[in-house]
Amino acid sequence: MDWKKELKICMYMVIAFVIFFHLPAGNPRFDNAVSEALKLTRWYAREHVLLCLVPALFIAGAIATFVSQNSVMKYLGPAAPKLMAYGVASVSGTILAVCSCTVLPLFAGIYTMGAGLGPATAFLYSGPAINVLAIILTARVLGLEIGVARAVGAVVFSIFIGGLMYLIFRKEEIQKANAMMNMPQPETSRPLWQTVIYFLLMVAILVFVNWGKPDKPEGIWYFVYSYKWEITGVVSLLFGLVLWAWFTVTWWKIVIAIIVTVMSGFLFPHTPLIPFVEGVIALIAIGITEKGELLTWLEQTWSFAKQILPLLLGGVLAAGFLLGSPGHEGIIPSQWIAMAVGGNSFFANFFSSVVGAFMYFATLTEVPILQGLLGNGMGHGPALALLLAGPALSLPSMLVIRSVIGTQKTVVYVSLVIVMATITGILFGLLW
Repeated sequence: MDWKKELKICMYMVIAFVIFFHLPAGNPRFDNAVSEALKLTRWYAREHVLLCLVPALFIAGAIATFVSQNSVMKYLGPAAPKLMAYGVASVSGTILAVCSCTVLPLFAGIYTMGAGLGPATAFLYSGPAINVLAIILTARVLGLEIGVARAVGAVVFSIFIGGLMYLIFRKEEIQKANAMMNMPQPETSRPLWQTVIYFLLMVAILVFVNWGKPDKPEGIWYFVYSYKWEITGVVSLLFGLVLWAWFTVTWWKIVIAIIVTVMSGFLFPHTPLIPFVEGVIALIAIGITEKGELLTWLEQTWSFAKQILPLLLGGVLAAGFLLGSPGHEGIIPSQWIAMAVGGNSFFANFFSSVVGAFMYFATLTEVPILQGLLGNGMGHGPALALLLAGPALSLPSMLVIRSVIGTQKTVVYVSLVIVMATITGILFGLLW
């Protein structure tokens, strides 16, 4: 018998027993924290998994399947021209404008395919941080100064953090570049423009299904919101035609998928999520029954789902238990946080950066949260620090990032975000 192994198992059992023996069940704060954790996880599952994470997982799987390593290395690899690599990474994040969890499958996809650590982390930060709608809302609700500072800080952060990550792990990045320098050019079965259209259609689906309702019922933004599901349906139809024409999917499978999805749309006109889910199921069924590239695409997508989904849901559960959800407390009293972020001291900015980095913010929810904190005495420096650290990081995203790039790189990345957010908050507080 392996006594070391058995002793370790015994120790885990004792720890579990002690935890459950002293579990403060019945204590109002503990019960509320458990309730908030479950509510936040339920909300995340309903609002983000199907419409945000599932399309992102398919895109990540497509990157791993249809984008050659040479292409990724050319534009985002360690040896790629720095101006082009960081420019592409930052612009890509700006266009997608997703939350910190939705960007993770895309980050995992490009990093797995050979993107340099610097450009990959620049993309990782820019996706949720450089959100045009969030920046506009920040300026309107919290003031033009904070809005402008957030926009400038987010752009500079994405490039600066990516550059520092490259410099810190420069030796490893050079070895990675040398190892892939002599990689043979793979043969492609279709022109580049067809692959580009294929990806653009998937990104369009991701963007339109998550199109938020604007404040005023007028203008182009509201028009797109009013017809976002119709637009999504048209884009999905074009995507099906692309699969038939360029990916040799059997035509009758596409026709059946279109008929079932369209009929579902007419049967459930007020529940567009149903035809959307049926479309996803149809795509999975097509991938399973096809051979070659589409089956590989589905396998890659499933691989990312297994890696990312459990960590995200577990992280959201933990974040909800500790910090609660917007407007509701977790196990940590909100008064403690409000008291700690008053003024413009180093501690206030640092604490705000740390809380922002670990707390989960859904897209745009950070603005009303900060509005309440500012009303309770939060300093403007700590407010900006939270805006720069919060949307780009969360406890769930940290767990996934660690599974992709390892513990050491994750600690460095998180530390850079917190330190830079703290310094920027202090400087902004002094100028304010």
